[in-house]
Amino acid sequence: MANYFVVSLKFFNFGHMTFFWKIMRIPINLLITTFLLIQLTPSSAQKSDWKENYLTAAPKPGDNTLDFLSRYLLADFDCNIDLFCRINKVSTDSKLNVEDLYKLPICVATYNGKTIRSTLGIKDWQQAVRIKSFNEAAHKDGLRPEDFIEDKSLWVPFHEIECPDVADKTPPKQIVRKGNTPSAKITSFYGEDGLNSGSRIYPIFGTKYQKTPLIDNRLKDKVFYLISGHGGPDVGAQGKRAGNVLCEDEYAYDVTLRLLRLLLSHGATAYMIVRDPDDGIRDEAYLKSDTDETVWENMVIPYDQKERLKQRTDFINEVTQKHLKNGVTDQTIIEIHVDSRTHDKEIDVFFYYRPGSEESQDLANTLYKTFKQKYMSLRGSRGYEGTVRSRELFTLKETIAPKAVYIELANIKNDWDQQRLVIKNNRQALANWLYQGIVKNAK
Repeated sequence: MANYFVVSLKFFNFGHMTFFWKIMRIPINLLITTFLLIQLTPSSAQKSDWKENYLTAAPKPGDNTLDFLSRYLLADFDCNIDLFCRINKVSTDSKLNVEDLYKLPICVATYNGKTIRSTLGIKDWQQAVRIKSFNEAAHKDGLRPEDFIEDKSLWVPFHEIECPDVADKTPPKQIVRKGNTPSAKITSFYGEDGLNSGSRIYPIFGTKYQKTPLIDNRLKDKVFYLISGHGGPDVGAQGKRAGNVLCEDEYAYDVTLRLLRLLLSHGATAYMIVRDPDDGIRDEAYLKSDTDETVWENMVIPYDQKERLKQRTDFINEVTQKHLKNGVTDQTIIEIHVDSRTHDKEIDVFFYYRPGSEESQDLANTLYKTFKQKYMSLRGSRGYEGTVRSRELFTLKETIAPKAVYIELANIKNDWDQQRLVIKNNRQALANWLYQGIVKNAK
């Protein structure tokens, strides 16, 4: 508002000020008071003008909505996705035109040179810290050429001012069913009534991400069984980075949860086979390892590897049979792992499918092509060296769901590959690309 005050003063010709006041019969003290009020107490309309001042940007070749928003650190919040689709009249999987500018769910305010809170008229210090961090990350990633303090342009992500996901919430009380045998009751997802009651609250995703709006029903009547590798007494492959130990089961679990949330957002029926009672979707780089994972409804995970695999496949086959009896034929198993090779071996995401299954092969090939397209648009000549082939793995052989694919995300021991795991936006991108491949295959 300081700029407004200066502009208002310039409006007057001070050489004719005396004549102007005589004509208008306005006391000078009233005029000065009026200007001060304008400067110090702006109208509510003026305060909120920045909320409709959206940042515009052009996508990269091959980008769809989720790719574009992921680059700007916005894809983690559904309200950002909803707003982007609405104001740009696109869908979540629309291919974006590189020659067009799109309005991003980022509101641009003029920084007053003092504080973020006084600039935006907010009181929450933690909210201001998050907005500051968002701007710093955008500058560091090259999304904006200058820091907001230098160019006085403060970026405010839409989710910070409108989304309920950011607010701290206490998760609804979880219903835990005990027992070491598969449940005879078929539920849509969690073994409780969260989805059926329409609340769209899933505590398994953690407080920040538990609210999962229904975007559309494109995956309605399709069933997915998601298995994150290892868990419980078996942490899987391990790597080291910056003094931290990376455990396969934690990173596979996080990517699988993110994929699950996308599937549920688009109307799928989905089962998260390996489950952790307190590790929802996590954004930190180094995911703490624990051994409290269970299978489905609190089934203790055995120490013996063959028993572990049999426990999972027995449950999946039981539920698959029940869905088949109810006429649901479109059922898919997705198993996600992190590979372990020598330290100097870089590997791209690769896929195995069930031997002799054309449906499984088609899905694996579609996922492979989706990842290849994404890699080529990002890496250019570096290309994509992932593979797809059949393999006699236990889960692929012993399950009866029509489609089954086994995925390896990275080499957990390689420094370059580790970036695919420890950077939260990369984990989200992996989930996004898997979802996009699944949707392509479903058409």
